[in-house]
Amino acid sequence: MSQVQLLNIGPSREPGAPRKLPPPPKARRLLRITNVRILSQIFFFTAFLLAIWATWTTRVGGYPVSRILEMDPLVTIATALATGHVYRFLGWGVLVLGITLLFGRVFCNWICPYGTLHQFVGWLFNTRTTSERWSSNRYRPAYTLKYMILVVLLIMASLGALQIGLLDPICLMYRTFSTAFAPAADMVVVALEDRLAEAGAEGVLLDAVKFAPGVNARVFVGSFWIGVFLVTLVGMNLVIPRFFCRVLCPLGALLGSIARFSVFRIDRDVHKCTDCNLCLTSCEGAADPQGKVRLSECFSCMNCIDDCPEDALRFAAVGLDTKQVVPGMSVGRRRMVFTTMAGLLAYPFLKNHGVNTDENYSPALIRPPGSVEESDFLSKCIKCDQCIKVCPTNVLQPSTFDEGGFEGLWTPVMNFNIGHCQLKCTLCSEVCPTGAIRRITVEEKLGVADYASTGPVVLGTAFFDLGRCLPHAMEIPCVVCEEVCPVSPKAIQTKDEEVRNVYGEIVVLNKPFMVPDLCIGCGICQNECPVTDSPAVYVTSVGESRSIDRRLLLAPRQHAAAASELIQIRPLNRS
Repeated sequence: MSQVQLLNIGPSREPGAPRKLPPPPKARRLLRITNVRILSQIFFFTAFLLAIWATWTTRVGGYPVSRILEMDPLVTIATALATGHVYRFLGWGVLVLGITLLFGRVFCNWICPYGTLHQFVGWLFNTRTTSERWSSNRYRPAYTLKYMILVVLLIMASLGALQIGLLDPICLMYRTFSTAFAPAADMVVVALEDRLAEAGAEGVLLDAVKFAPGVNARVFVGSFWIGVFLVTLVGMNLVIPRFFCRVLCPLGALLGSIARFSVFRIDRDVHKCTDCNLCLTSCEGAADPQGKVRLSECFSCMNCIDDCPEDALRFAAVGLDTKQVVPGMSVGRRRMVFTTMAGLLAYPFLKNHGVNTDENYSPALIRPPGSVEESDFLSKCIKCDQCIKVCPTNVLQPSTFDEGGFEGLWTPVMNFNIGHCQLKCTLCSEVCPTGAIRRITVEEKLGVADYASTGPVVLGTAFFDLGRCLPHAMEIPCVVCEEVCPVSPKAIQTKDEEVRNVYGEIVVLNKPFMVPDLCIGCGICQNECPVTDSPAVYVTSVGESRSIDRRLLLAPRQHAAAASELIQIRPLNRS
């Protein structure tokens, strides 16, 4: 097997010094560049899994759990186009662009965890004969589709509609593992613990290996379809090897458009090549190494170099045969015009859908604390769902079409039937890589200390369905919502009324009512309401502090005066 040819920059052997023998065949096989690539893939995939594992309330402190997302140059460029600036650590994407200019699309086959998953599945289920593999690894015109997708997404981003998270491979992996695979893995661990306990091994604790330790089960609305989406794309490897990477991946298209200028690349020596086509056998990118190498499609996987029996291929920067390459992508002018028109039309179609505007928005569209104004939020959120993974109460969920329409699909919303927002928790703002949820402190969230003049962050407002409330509709005493309300003075207060129920018993009913000036929309009242199917107290997004247009009160009342007046009406009503 041949080796990657590198420039000899080491010191020359001195006269009389013993000649260094080449390594034995077994060691040479172990030191192949493809084995180095496999080690790199294992390292970065493990780093990705550790990042998902560490994205939890007891582990996240100080660790760069979103670093692989921040290394994604498509996220960097698209958010810069949508917002006009690069947020926090997204500059890491420039490093990947620099690596691509040097070595081509090495990110796709050396770093990207989704690319590693595709390659592993393709290797695991590869039942094709050699001739079938040659045929499947030849370039096809359909592979230009990813460039068209990239152009559409970048045009939309430049107009303020950020939708790269739907197909960006890093966002897709974070979202799917956070909402589908990690909860499924935790369920397996819990089941294993139960079986070990039944077998008498009660001392064996596996909680530390769980993605969400201390929790029996976490549920995510729509996670089934999120998982199916990824599994379908991976399953397409059985039809076309590396289907997503070759056909759909917008990040691969971005790197491919830059890789055409790379310093190092695959070079074919036509004088040594015997046209045996063995280099096609394991070509990951369908880059046609047996002919004119397509630089924009080559993943720099080095498989062709390992497979060539004639030493006709090398990975080099000097002495290159410029006639044996196809440097760029062949999209064509007509397709590019069509793609540009599609991108320009997609933006108004998305925005004119009439959903998620200040005039017509879902009452269930309740964003995490620290979220910026909605239009700004949608121009920054990449649907990675890191905030959803780190949330300790499971209240954050991927939105469906009901809450945010297509534009807001899989962005984070709060579902207070599942959990509530903890008063002193700001973890979601700490892991957001793009600033859709700006980083806030507990003091800012509570509206204390330096933020006393602006007041607390308000997520929404609670309302009562009196027809379902036990004291109001059924003459059954209940004060759960008032007891759990965490603010002081309480946003839920009661008017006490003494009545004779249907059994002739005298009971005191603490009939709750809402003080909108004091409610912060944390949702604990809805979450704890004993009417569990459709709670008698529920929170909607009206009154949220991030938007003046969605306010509930025309003008804020004086909280202290209002609270003292309300406290005065608490005596029993014995009429």
